Amino acid sequence: MTVDDAIEALSPQALKMIKNNFVIGLGSGRAATAIVRLLSSHIKKTKFSVKAIPTSLQIKMEAERGQIPLIEADQINHIDLVFDGADQIDASGNMIKGGGGALLREKILISIADKVVIIADESKFVKKLNRSVPVEVHPFARKITESQIRKIGGNPHIRLLDRGYPFMTENGNVILDCDFGQIRNPKELATKIIEIPGVIEVGIFSKPDIIYKVKENGKYEIV
Repeated sequence: MTVDDAIEALSPQALKMIKNNFVIGLGSGRAATAIVRLLSSHIKKTKFSVKAIPTSLQIKMEAERGQIPLIEADQINHIDLVFDGADQIDASGNMIKGGGGALLREKILISIADKVVIIADESKFVKKLNRSVPVEVHPFARKITESQIRKIGGNPHIRLLDRGYPFMTENGNVILDCDFGQIRNPKELATKIIEIPGVIEVGIFSKPDIIYKVKENGKYEIV
């Protein structure tokens, strides 16, 4: 069994959390894509009336293919359940997210969600966060922000596409991937970064409600 097989195996349990008339937030990435595909058949089988809010065009198109009813975030003031993935998770449940560039929208949805469910393969779990932190920045403040991040111990690099062009988020901003080495206090670091003028959002997230740890043998455990 592969990681994808394990995600498919755990999905029935995860999807049991969905109730009729739920508003569901859909994160981005591999795990979210798998959930969206299974969500489509789940709501058809249960005949539940649900509405979903995607955080990226990729997930929106996947949901449209599955005929999942969609709404915009500005039409609601709460979300019942968010399904998402993570790029790295430490022993305390702190996460680094934003590898796909949707960190702002993901954090907005998570902030108003009653329950947040994260699905990640076991390679994403570490004792201390140590991968680069995505920081969404207004293009006008790119160089200024780079300088300020260096002052607090980071090594920022603008995210580029394969052809060398800057990666632009769906909000029209750039991403700085910032290496801070091992991160001992994620919340404190996130606060320092978000206080820099020009920073839109930081890819450090607090502990979610439920974490599914997917293993290479095709099994999973709830953290």
